[in-house]
Amino acid sequence: MTRRRWLLGLAALVAVVLVAAGAVVTTRLVSRPSPGPVAGPATPSPSSPAPTTPAPVTTSPTPPPGADLKGPLNLLLVGVDTRVSVPGWEPHADAVLVLHVPAGLGRAYLFSLPRDLVVDIPAYPKAGYPGGRTKLTHAMSYGSRVPGDKAHPSTAQGYDLLRTTVSRYTGLRIDAGAVITFGGFDKLVDTLGGVDLYVDQRVASIHRRPDGRYRDRSGSTYTGPQMVYQPGNRHLTGWQALDYARQRYTAGGDYTRQRHQQQLIRALARKILDQGLARDPDRVEQVVAALGKTLVYVGGGRRLVDFAYALGGLPAEKFVLVGLPGDAVGSGGSYRGEQLLPVGRDFLAALRGGDADAYLAAHPSLRVRS
Repeated sequence: MTRRRWLLGLAALVAVVLVAAGAVVTTRLVSRPSPGPVAGPATPSPSSPAPTTPAPVTTSPTPPPGADLKGPLNLLLVGVDTRVSVPGWEPHADAVLVLHVPAGLGRAYLFSLPRDLVVDIPAYPKAGYPGGRTKLTHAMSYGSRVPGDKAHPSTAQGYDLLRTTVSRYTGLRIDAGAVITFGGFDKLVDTLGGVDLYVDQRVASIHRRPDGRYRDRSGSTYTGPQMVYQPGNRHLTGWQALDYARQRYTAGGDYTRQRHQQQLIRALARKILDQGLARDPDRVEQVVAALGKTLVYVGGGRRLVDFAYALGGLPAEKFVLVGLPGDAVGSGGSYRGEQLLPVGRDFLAALRGGDADAYLAAHPSLRVRS
């Protein structure tokens, strides 16, 4: 059976591609060589009239890409479980993250929505979906369906329905986003030379052995030695970072996994800034190559470089990680999914009203530390 991967490189799109590419665009614009000296006029003959001094030529500087993007901006970042070896397998949204950048683009708030969040998914005629109330992850699946062509689901369609669903639930306009399928995230981390992360609790992997090999599996049961991530400051390789961030069978369950995903994203952003990668075009190209075809960018009519330049000056320490607590929703004794607690829903209202900092100051437990 094809192994499931919980890929979080979507937010790495912002932390890596957008931030890095934005700075590279800046570097290339300001370092563009100026024209060489223009040859002066020939020496005039005695009978020639005195040369006139030409008026200075002034040119208006070309505005940089995305110069008109002032914020607020909302980016939807989605990690999908795509089993490419299974014909017709529909993508599921396993990691759903929203990056909100207020006006001025000097700060950003990153929060996750539970994949099992019970929401109203609107009708989507393009996929033949009538609409309904179910788990958020299914919006990607239902939207990806192509009538008459079950073997070739559309990730772009799935994102479109998920984007509309998230926008209606949060009340935020989604300006752009991306989907990572699989296979790129661990390579991305290795391209950066690994990542330094504070492990905030003991995490035992159900998928990997200590040497990185996959554990034996019989049905839904894994056997053999387990990789264990102990608390403390750790340097993780690509497979370790991916494995650590995908574990949900820990204390705190999926909410802990969301926190670990966000911490990993911030650690990646810090790694980029510490390395000066954003000002090294060759290294940026390596990072982009690592993502390869695993990235599907949806720009809402704007180019990736526009958002890259606009967010290029956002430092990693200005990424505020927010954890929205929730609990289970049941019906007739059966599990239906998750719901956000009032404190989480009220944060979304504060975000829309531009009062996020004041709200977080009053509810400090929502800030994800380390």
